[in-house]
Amino acid sequence: MGCVYGAGMTKEVVLPNDLDACHAIIREQVRAAAARERASQSVIKRQHDTIEEQRIEIAKLEKERDAALQLAFRKKIERYLADPKQFVLDFGDSPEVVDAAEGIADAALETVAGYERRKQAVEKARSEQLPAHLPRYEVKLDVPENQKTCAVHGERQVIGYDWQETLEVVPPKLVVRRTGIPKLACPKAPECGVVESPRPVGLVEGNRYDTSVAAEIMVAKYAYHVPVYRQQDLFASCGWTPARSTLLNVLEAAAHLIRPLVAHLREVVRAGPIIGTDDTTVTLVVKDTPPPLDPDNPKAARAREVIAAAQAELRGSITARMWVYRSITAPINVFDFTVSRHRDGPELFLDGFAGSLMADCYSGYEAVRTRSDGKIVRAACVAHARRKVFNARDNHPAHAAMLLAMFQELYDIEDRAKTLAPPERQQIRHAEARPIWMRMQEYLANKAVSNVMPKEPFGQALTYLRNQFDHLLVYLDDGLMPIDNNETEQLMKQVALGRKNWMFIGSVAAGYRAADLMSLVSSAARNDLDVFLYVKDVLDRLLAGEMDYDVLRPDVWKQSHPEAIRIYRQEERRSRADVKAVKRARRRIARKG
Repeated sequence: MGCVYGAGMTKEVVLPNDLDACHAIIREQVRAAAARERASQSVIKRQHDTIEEQRIEIAKLEKERDAALQLAFRKKIERYLADPKQFVLDFGDSPEVVDAAEGIADAALETVAGYERRKQAVEKARSEQLPAHLPRYEVKLDVPENQKTCAVHGERQVIGYDWQETLEVVPPKLVVRRTGIPKLACPKAPECGVVESPRPVGLVEGNRYDTSVAAEIMVAKYAYHVPVYRQQDLFASCGWTPARSTLLNVLEAAAHLIRPLVAHLREVVRAGPIIGTDDTTVTLVVKDTPPPLDPDNPKAARAREVIAAAQAELRGSITARMWVYRSITAPINVFDFTVSRHRDGPELFLDGFAGSLMADCYSGYEAVRTRSDGKIVRAACVAHARRKVFNARDNHPAHAAMLLAMFQELYDIEDRAKTLAPPERQQIRHAEARPIWMRMQEYLANKAVSNVMPKEPFGQALTYLRNQFDHLLVYLDDGLMPIDNNETEQLMKQVALGRKNWMFIGSVAAGYRAADLMSLVSSAARNDLDVFLYVKDVLDRLLAGEMDYDVLRPDVWKQSHPEAIRIYRQEERRSRADVKAVKRARRRIARKG
């Protein structure tokens, strides 16, 4: 019993007289309406989810666009300047906490006052006089004709000079050293023949180019990032126009000579308790034939494999990698070259190493740690974690402000602890930094951040923090370890600046040479040395047969060559550290006030 249509197909609702039948019709209509409502809600939910996914994707693309613009056109900066009293961490008001806060504030005031005193002393001592050790020559100006005679007293006499000093630049000068090699004979017995004195050992055959030429090429390319073809012009302006192949041959001879020393520096880095590492890309030109297998080089097999695959795909170049390994306890940087980012690069370098490895979250490092049977402890970089939050701060500003405030506190603690001995630094980290990390862990697990979707930029930052949390805490238990890997990552600029100039590496062998040469130059720069003086002396002593490589380490060499230390670099670094310390001290004072 339901609807009955009458004549002419006119719709006419005929209701049944039976109450149960009416109830059945009503129930059917209610079920149909509910089904339509559920279908409608499902469609609306799918549309809402699609819109939300698109919103997240749009936000992600906008973030990538803004990051690209920031990288291309604006100064890169990660400074976070929130209200100094906002999100201050509450450690309670017990007498111990109050005393600690007072001590921190007093130390901050002393830091600011000490900086102001040093700044005034430096400004007072600053002089614009040209260095006294520079050679000087005199030029006396002629007296103009209208000043030679006085209209009243007649001819004037020169009674002295006011001297004005002007700095000049004289282009570098090339000289040729002619070495006479004695030839001896018996004057009364020509049948004895001619005897010649031993010839000096040279860097290249015939001793045509001195070690100073090699040092100049090496330093220009790897310290000042001048490619060989531009060096050709520089030498030409001095009167000698070498072929590029000649400059490369000299560079290759120098790389061959320093290889045992670089191998020693590699062992120095591996012997330390802490190594910082990072890597970046370089373009490797693929030759017509793969490099030969080298039984002494475990990386040769992978190089042949990668290059053969590239040739099969008719690619003219591949993306290779330049790695750096920075010792924290010895001022030595060692670079390494691989044809890919496969873990066998770090695995070979770190073979036998036992200690802490500070690196990013590249899975290859985790594999190296696992294969070390507990000998290697992987530490994560706190600056990496902070950067993730900083870059996603526009996505969830309130959450980001809370986490960034915690990171700010952590770095303030490091600022106060950096002048302490490692045991004391470890104590202050345990006493002050660990509670902040525990609060951060509670915050990450709190429902307050449950509304952040995993695919959002801030959600990805939270995931990184959670995944790396244990590795981020490793530095707390080792006073020698830095809080972050920034100084190691900054070494990648040395590769990036060079890469922008010489653009590519021509062969696998050239990549290995570049890594060795950069290791020597970078380690010398890290020790604030005049790199040219250091490199030339090292080449001279290696040519002379020096086998004690430890005395050629830049940090050891500088002790006997104080004249080669660039004091101004040390002063600049101290000045930058002072400015940073004062900024943090003033922030601590503002928070207390």
